[in-house]
Amino acid sequence: MRVALFITCVNDTLFPGTGQAVVTLLRRLGCDVEFPRAQTCCGQMHVNTGYPEEGTRLARHFVDVFAGYDAVVAPSGSCAAMVREQYPRLARVTTASFAGEVAEMVPKVYDLSEFLVDVLGVTDVGAYFPHRVTYHPTCHSLRGLHLGDRPTRLLEQVRGLELVPLPGAEECCGFGGTFAVKNPAISAAMCGDKVRNVTSTGAEVLCAADNSCLMHIGGTLNRQRAGVRIMHLAEILATTEATR
Repeated sequence: MRVALFITCVNDTLFPGTGQAVVTLLRRLGCDVEFPRAQTCCGQMHVNTGYPEEGTRLARHFVDVFAGYDAVVAPSGSCAAMVREQYPRLARVTTASFAGEVAEMVPKVYDLSEFLVDVLGVTDVGAYFPHRVTYHPTCHSLRGLHLGDRPTRLLEQVRGLELVPLPGAEECCGFGGTFAVKNPAISAAMCGDKVRNVTSTGAEVLCAADNSCLMHIGGTLNRQRAGVRIMHLAEILATTEATR
């Protein structure tokens, strides 16, 4: 299967190790993974802040860059949800040909956990991570992509890993992209609630499928010297006894 990695802006600029983990993991599972270098922003922040024309231009570019692949895998529920939810809406007010291209592309775009569980049909990826972990289901993963228990099913099969439930798991962490910039006090209060719940679990590691939310929560954890580190799901799943 010919798979393209859609790295997303946050991962490309701030968390490149997550992209490397996705490639390592998928190649270990027999996928032919490529990284199209022409890829850019998916246009999410443009559309969310009221610039649909600019977002549509980026959507057209995305479709051109990733055409021809069997699957497009993203380590971000947020950006995968942008393609799946917003691209069809943008395409409705453009041309019929672009709408057709979007309709063909959308079913091929997956969050990492969806691709592993639904397409490859695996939950045990051969990972080893002997730590106490709690999982935060980010808003786009939970409400946009409806990932459900796919990420936790994968974590439960990791050897040595103790998965502990996160109280108030479905509550937003307060990041929300530009929401955190426009409403810093509310965002900080929401994150404070999330951090209290994280530390109450006694977990060593907070895991999620979106580094943007992990960055937000991780900042508060770090400032409070909570002793909890953040890790993307892909990084845990890519870890084996041989790589530790």
